[in-house]
Parts: sequence; structure tokens; C-alpha cells
Amino acid sequence: MSELTLTVIRLGLLVLLWIFVFSVVGVLRGDLYGTRVLARGKPKAPRRPAREPVAQQPPPTTPVPPKASRAASKRIPSTLTVTEGSLAGTTLTLIDSGVLLGRNPECTLVLDDDFASGRHARIFRRDGSWFVEDLRSTNGTFLGSNKLTKPMPVEVGSTLRIGKTIFELRK
Repeated sequence: MSELTLTVIRLGLLVLLWIFVFSVVGVLRGDLYGTRVLARGKPKAPRRPAREPVAQQPPPTTPVPPKASRAASKRIPSTLTVTEGSLAGTTLTLIDSGVLLGRNPECTLVLDDDFASGRHARIFRRDGSWFVEDLRSTNGTFLGSNKLTKPMPVEVGSTLRIGKTIFELRK
């Protein structure tokens, strides 16, 4: 083998080594510091022409859902409370758009639990009832003592476990 070929191979291996080192540092940085959250400004309202009259519109009417029976409304949770774990005592109101649980800063409740995934589970409303769904997490989500494999309905008193954090659904 010529001296030139050996030098080119050595330089190629050196470049591959540095690419590997930088990729490892990038992965470690992402794991240690998480994703970067960017603050976004409020969107600006569109400008209206100054002299154009604005027509008054009646407020939109929303259909009123039928009232549930008293027994059924007692079984529908309205808050999620952390009973065990680093966030014990934290209470979160369930909102119709759903609640996302995990370690990512984009989650509604950010968990400080090494066994939780970035986007671990979500609690959402469907047809007037609340459901919990595991979002393909590494360690799983448990409803009571059962591991979730599909979205399951939850009621007042149900307990969820994500890693070492335990939640209870309350009225």
C-alpha cells in the first residue's frame, strides 16, 4: 500500500471518530437539558379599515348538553391529584382539550420521574366520559394494578401510576 493511501485512510478514520464524538455529545446534551422551549409572542390581531362600519352579530348559540343523572355526575372526575412522588399534593383541573403527562416541557403536568417518558400518557374526554391512554411509553402506565394497552375509562377514585408517581382522579 502506498503512503498516500495509508494517510487518506487514517484521516478518514479520524473524521469518523470526531463525527461519532460530536453525535454522542449531542445526544447527551439533549438528555441532560431536554428540548428547548421557545417563547412565542402573542399573535397580532388583524387590522380593520378605519371607516368601515362593523356589523353587529348576535352571539353564537351553543347547544346545551342534556343534564346527566345525579349518580352519573358523581362518578365523573374533575381534578387529577398527585398522591405519591416528587409532586405529591399537586392538583390539576381536567380540561376538555385533555391533559398530557410526561417529562417534556410541552406537557400539561411535567413529571420529575426518571421512569416517565417524554410524552407518557394523556387523559382526554370522549362522549362525556374521561379516558386515560398510554402513549407508547417505555415503562407503561398502570390504571389500578393493570397495565394500559388501550384507552380505558376512568372514574372518581381511579388511581394511575407512572413510574414512582401515583395520581388519583377526584371530583
